[in-house]
Parts: sequence; C-alpha cells; structure tokens
Amino acid sequence: MLSFENVGLRYETGPEILRDLSFSVAPQSFQFLTGPSGAGKTTLLRLILLSLKPTRGLMTIFGKDATTLDQDAITAIRRRIGVVFQDFRLLDHLTLYENVALPLRVVGRLEASYRAEVIELLRWVGLDERKYFLPSVLSGGEKQRVAIARALIARPELLLADEPTGNVDPSLARRLLRLFVELHKSGTSVVIATHDLALMDQFDSARRLVLADGRLHVFD
Repeated sequence: MLSFENVGLRYETGPEILRDLSFSVAPQSFQFLTGPSGAGKTTLLRLILLSLKPTRGLMTIFGKDATTLDQDAITAIRRRIGVVFQDFRLLDHLTLYENVALPLRVVGRLEASYRAEVIELLRWVGLDERKYFLPSVLSGGEKQRVAIARALIARPELLLADEPTGNVDPSLARRLLRLFVELHKSGTSVVIATHDLALMDQFDSARRLVLADGRLHVFD
C-alpha cells in the first residue's frame, strides 16, 4: 500500500528535515506515528498525502512512484485516503450532515445515494441527533468526531489521523481510539500521529513508528 526507501526531505537548500526513512504500511494494518514535538510527524503525513514530494529516495503509494505522478493521478490517489486533521477543518457554514457529505458531493454523487451512509456514520460517532447543527455549537471532541466521520464517508483504504486526541479529555480519547480500532477491523489501514503514550498503551499490539532527529525507527 505504501513504501518508503531511503526517503529524504529538505526545503530548498536547507538541511534535511527527514532523512533515510525506510518503512512500509501494509493493507489492513494499524500503526502509531510518534515522537517529540517538532520531530516531523505532520510533515511525514503530508508526504504520504502527496502534499509534499521527497527530495530523494523512493516513495511508492498504491504501487505508483510518488515523484512521477501528475495532478490528476494525485487527486485519484487522495480519494483513496481519509484524513483527520488536527484543526478539524470543518466548514462553519455547513451543518454536520453537510460537512460529512461534502467529499461525496464534490465528486458528483447524488444525495439520494449517500444520505443513509452519512446518517449512519454520524450515528456511529454518536452525533446523529445533531446532524443539522452547525460546527460552531460543538465542543472540540464533537468536532473531532465529525472530522472522523467525514474522513470515512468515501470508504478510504488508508486513514491518516494527525493528533486526533490532542484536544479531548482521556475518556473521549479512549472512545476515539475505539472508533479507529473498529475501522481497522473493517479492513482500513490506519496511521495515527500522536505523542500520547497513554493512548498508545491502550492498543499496545499496534506497530509504532518513532520519529527522532529526522530518522524513523520501527517497533513491531
């Protein structure tokens, strides 16, 4: 699904931010991406999402060399990836239902074909009774659950989550983790970037990818 071989990244002529990264993400796998603040976790996620291209090494995603992809190919690959951003990125003028449905509306799906799916996903994250609310009235944890539902509506093969429990209390963090574990059991590969050791200990069978000093260490 995803493979890095001696990948390095630098901005223009500056020093390498990430160097000699070699790892893979298998189908139907679960891994935590961790490391100290500023280690480059979000940057690595941006590489996977093809928002950045490596400056050296080989990165393949869904069998394609990332450095050779044109914009149409990048768009097609991104549709196979769900993303939960740290800052939610909900549209404040849209209801929860409309936010979750947005990825399907963008590709031209008719509402009749996805309405039941959107409502079921909102029910899965515990927010179906608030589907016509605007994001402005939600707590941070509720916004995070909407963001998770939106990331899943297109049934991605790979889910990336950037600090998804950074703005919630420990009990809600455990609930969110259970949602990710359920998703993994349904067949989606999951990569969660987090510095929360207590969260990782809740699912200690997951592989850990540890970023430190620009290098990645893999612990199965």
